[in-house]
Amino acid sequence: MLDKTASNYWKANLRIIGICMSIWALVSFGFGIILRPLLSGIRIGGTDLGFWFAQQGSILVFIALIFFYTWYMNRLDREYGVDEQ
Repeated sequence: MLDKTASNYWKANLRIIGICMSIWALVSFGFGIILRPLLSGIRIGGTDLGFWFAQQGSILVFIALIFFYTWYMNRLDREYGVDEQ
């Protein structure tokens, strides 16, 4: 049973890492580079949205993902009984 619990814990961990990395790749490469011509017509803060994602959006999303990952992993650790407290 212990091996099954550890396997489920790591599957959940790898799943959330994959989701977070996919979101970050979509925002940084997708919105900032690939979709920039499509987003150039939308103005935000005096500049186009594609430039905003390339310069600030990907960094802000990365920071938000760090906080989300921390929150989620603390919850997952408590669920599987491997928390530090």
